Amino acid sequence: MARFGVRLAKAVAARGPLCAGIDPHPGLIESWGLPLDVSGLERFAVGATEVLAAETAIIKPQSAFFEAFGPPGVAVLDRVVKAAHDAGALVLLDVKRGDIGSTMAAYTAAYVAADAAFAADAVTVSPYLGFGSLDPAVKAAREAGNGLFVLARTSNPEAHALQSAKLPDGRTVAQSIVDDAAEHNAGAEPYGDVGVVVGATVAPGELDLTRLNGPVLAPGFGAQGATAGDLRALFGSGLPGVLPASSRDLLRHGPDAAALRRAVGQVADLLAGPRGEDQ
Repeated sequence: MARFGVRLAKAVAARGPLCAGIDPHPGLIESWGLPLDVSGLERFAVGATEVLAAETAIIKPQSAFFEAFGPPGVAVLDRVVKAAHDAGALVLLDVKRGDIGSTMAAYTAAYVAADAAFAADAVTVSPYLGFGSLDPAVKAAREAGNGLFVLARTSNPEAHALQSAKLPDGRTVAQSIVDDAAEHNAGAEPYGDVGVVVGATVAPGELDLTRLNGPVLAPGFGAQGATAGDLRALFGSGLPGVLPASSRDLLRHGPDAAALRRAVGQVADLLAGPRGEDQ
């Protein structure tokens, strides 16, 4: 199997850069006229996945919303991963795991190893116990041909004080994470397998991504306020390797499958718009 960076580039070339989030928030489930139980969760999450995964390059299920329903919810998450793959999309499982030693190795076995319990193509991970704590995940993902997206500069306001703090060498914490990720991507074509998470609401110029040579997950697009123009101001007009993530703005159009597909098309048009246009 080709490594993640190669598969992602091919998928984006075919279907565009939009990353569709599968976030079964209770309010969204109810807005679809579904019961707030495991049956409603399954109808919502699998139904949305079957539509969105046929239209987009990559699907991002948020694990927490499934875990909230206990073991049956986790079983639904497994079905979502399989449904996304069946529809031809890659799966980025949003779990934000991060720990040390044998615990990190166990998370690795669950999500990114070759025989992982969840057959995702990539996962989100947290480096805030030190980037080196992610070494087991980096090694296992590389061996399996899978990817990682490391939290660097996230879109939530609470993150600013920590992620923008200055290190003794003058770099911010967030910049050091980007630079550490870049070391794992050196020489990879079209780009490497260790991406970063950078919120679409971050101010332009906060981070230097020129050496990353890896994908960027950009949450904050749509419901959180970032526009296509904001994305271009932050990342450049071509958005190379950048995956704008949208969940609520897409999912609110369900349960009508045609409306969901139209929403994807509308977002794709926005992302393809001219440089700097604030749409």
